[in-house]
Amino acid sequence: MQDDIPRNPVRQFPFQMLKEIYEQPDAIRRTIEQHLDGATSSIRLDRLPLSAAEWAGLRSVTIVASGSSRHAGLCGKLMIEELAGIPVNVEHASEYGYRKPLNGAESLVMAITQSGETADTTTAQRLAKEYGKRTLAITNVEDSTIAREADANFFTFAGQEIAIPATKSFTTQLTATYMLALFFAAHKNALGPEAIRRRIDALRQVPSTIGALLEQFDVQAHAIARNYCDDEVFIYLGRDVHYAIALEGALKLKEVSYVHAEGYPTGELRHGPTALLDENLPVVAIVTRDASDPESVLRYERSRSLLREVHQHSKRLILIASQGDEELRKLGTSCFLLPETNELLLPIVEVVPLQLLAYHIAVLKGFNPDRPRNLVKAVTVE
Repeated sequence: MQDDIPRNPVRQFPFQMLKEIYEQPDAIRRTIEQHLDGATSSIRLDRLPLSAAEWAGLRSVTIVASGSSRHAGLCGKLMIEELAGIPVNVEHASEYGYRKPLNGAESLVMAITQSGETADTTTAQRLAKEYGKRTLAITNVEDSTIAREADANFFTFAGQEIAIPATKSFTTQLTATYMLALFFAAHKNALGPEAIRRRIDALRQVPSTIGALLEQFDVQAHAIARNYCDDEVFIYLGRDVHYAIALEGALKLKEVSYVHAEGYPTGELRHGPTALLDENLPVVAIVTRDASDPESVLRYERSRSLLREVHQHSKRLILIASQGDEELRKLGTSCFLLPETNELLLPIVEVVPLQLLAYHIAVLKGFNPDRPRNLVKAVTVE
């Protein structure tokens, strides 16, 4: 007997970049599930040669990465420092690989790369090993050079990413760094089992949150892009962990639409860049908040105050804000609204509308976002 249940047609995407943006909930979910022991709510790595005592004795972490992966590392720095209490430096792989590492013996060098073949990051990891450092690789390709040469591995299960701009590889890297921060916190006894379980439960909600918002963000980003596709200069703003997402949003716009965009820490706007403000300059600002986190609320309030000043010069504000924030909506700006969640998980969600905004501006300009000019998927030459 023929099945009479109607079937939803498979969605056809005009470009691979858009398809991969929509694949992010599944990619994040796979990355979580592959590294989570459901019975104990503990986090496991894919290769783990260090003993529990060695992890507990870890005194510092250096993250080496390039491009979008470095932006993930900037978020990871704040995640690890806040949750595990371990000092973290984030280095451009292209700089770290050509000088003597100064971090001590009880340190870890963490390499982040989508392909696992990035030349600068490979060089940086090899130099770290030459100086006796332990290394850990976060990569999306299991049989890659960096994965094979690292002491420890944490794989992101994003699946193949065909478009040159990083989308699902980036959000799975954010997921990986957050899970590693909890892994370190457990071994350092910086967080108790119950606190870790609550944070894992919150992380597991992120794929559903993104999935529920994707269509809305897509439609909204297209509408906003129609009003901004002729602009040639953008400023992106974010505080603390959100600064890295401002950098990533600016990079996406540069990569796919060839528009000049710069990311700044929100508080730094007064230290020079304010001179650029006029009635025509688009300003993209991340002003989300975690109402349960006093420091997050304080950062939000300071950002909101600064945006009132920005609004006096430019009415062309695009905001990433929290649902229910009527104060910011009064500015009469374009707003992507996110549900409130843990401060350190917000970046995984808030980058999605910025990816979509860059995509739609590129398409409206007539460019192919999958193959930006002069770029390759993996930079394998130094």
